[in-house]
Amino acid sequence: MGLIHIELFATLDLVGQAPGGPEEDPDGFPFGGWQAPLMDEVAGEQVMAAYEDTDALLLGRRTYDIFASYWPHQDDEIGRLFNRVPKYVASRGTPDLSWAGSSLLGADLPVAVREIRERHEHVKVVGSLDLVQTLLRDKLFDRLDLWVHPIVLGVGKKVFDGGAVPTNLTLLEPPTAGPKGTVLLRYGRGEGEPATGDMTAPDRTG
Repeated sequence: MGLIHIELFATLDLVGQAPGGPEEDPDGFPFGGWQAPLMDEVAGEQVMAAYEDTDALLLGRRTYDIFASYWPHQDDEIGRLFNRVPKYVASRGTPDLSWAGSSLLGADLPVAVREIRERHEHVKVVGSLDLVQTLLRDKLFDRLDLWVHPIVLGVGKKVFDGGAVPTNLTLLEPPTAGPKGTVLLRYGRGEGEPATGDMTAPDRTG
């Protein structure tokens, strides 16, 4: 069965809205494009490596529209990859899916994700915060790659917004930081729910 990998860029206060440019989300968000001044070669290489094994994309409607207006006209490594692989779009509407290889998911997201897992080994979810929050809430993911940037915005849609459910995550590898302070945290979905304890209780291990 294939794996669902979520790729996200976020601030220290976990805002993930419109990192790439003002046009990504013009609905009153004042910091569109906040990621651009913080990009460096290390982060760029990490992103490229994260996409290397991609054989399908799973996107929300807004991210799909942005990608479909840009990537078909690009002939770099990422552009060729995104243009080649199948694109699955989660939407309650009837979006224009003219980008080659695009198809609309069924209304039952868990069933649709299960079908995608059966067809592909490595499915990447890029951006798409509304979709990501659904995948996190329903635990329909296997890995979360989170690039945390050294800024605080105070406003904007967050990675873990209302409706998040208790979930254990496992750090898959040591965090790595770039020269501008961006840290890549790579987590796998863990089993069970978060445990609690009492830090004031006597140590009984000895």
